[in-house]
Amino acid sequence: MSEEIEKVQCLIIGSGPAGYTAAIYASRAELNPVMYQGLQPGGQLTITTEVDNFPGYPQGVDGNSMMEDLKTQAERFGTDVRFGLATAVEFSTIPGGTHKVTIDDVKVIEAETVIISTGASAKWLGLESEDRLNGFGVSACAVCDGFFYRGQEVVVVGAGDTAAEEATYLSKICKKVTMLVRKEEMRASKPMQQRVLNTENITVMFNTSTKEVVGEKSVEGVLAVNSKTGEETTIPATGFFVAIGHKPNSDIFKGQLDMDTTGYLITKPGTSKTNIPGVFAAGDIQDNIYRQAITAAGSGCMSALDAERYLAEFSH
Repeated sequence: MSEEIEKVQCLIIGSGPAGYTAAIYASRAELNPVMYQGLQPGGQLTITTEVDNFPGYPQGVDGNSMMEDLKTQAERFGTDVRFGLATAVEFSTIPGGTHKVTIDDVKVIEAETVIISTGASAKWLGLESEDRLNGFGVSACAVCDGFFYRGQEVVVVGAGDTAAEEATYLSKICKKVTMLVRKEEMRASKPMQQRVLNTENITVMFNTSTKEVVGEKSVEGVLAVNSKTGEETTIPATGFFVAIGHKPNSDIFKGQLDMDTTGYLITKPGTSKTNIPGVFAAGDIQDNIYRQAITAAGSGCMSALDAERYLAEFSH
């Protein structure tokens, strides 16, 4: 069976704030964008119960509702939003060249420009209770969700810089922060470790792992176990923050796009341009520092403007 081929001006891989914002700008610029939403239409925000820090929603907004709003806005201007997953890519290194992207191993899209907004997925512990209470006290982003736990007791899991930063951030708004470190020492940089250890309302428990998140409908505590003594402790908490890292969704681009050692795509400073002409990256796939909906949306805008200017110069 011959493969099905479709030619488009602008292909957006992945949704979320970056992808939808790119789509809004690209469709308004009459680039006729086609978007494939990927495995998680709307991205990570669709599992966030409440977003309180995105401008324009004074009362806050449900993450899923916000993504639906962005999708509707993109479609209003003509974006062709589709279900489907990019499974292979073949990028042209020639300026003005055609990029080939395979969808669901079957359909081939030939695109003049490609905007990648596939995001990054938080790493989780793999506990049933963690998954069940995700969005109901379980979070992978203290900056996003810490505000909801002001004056309360929370637990942070992790030992690196991210975990140390999250614990320090939470200590400013929460009554008490307990940090669970699996080994005898933290992996965080020495200055970050000192900051944690010198903060009065942060307690660090070494050689300690999470056995279970306690609670039926929301987090009520954390059952932790000491790996040396086997002793189990239930820590009272209303928030459980997993800070063991993120994995950028960039596997299919390996060998073609420049990326750092973790897999985040590298863009030219001040732009969304990758090392391949006509291929742009926006959102968490190229941002391992901020990882916020608003910064993702901003970079989505940049990617569409960069694509528009590229097409003006190299359009077939």
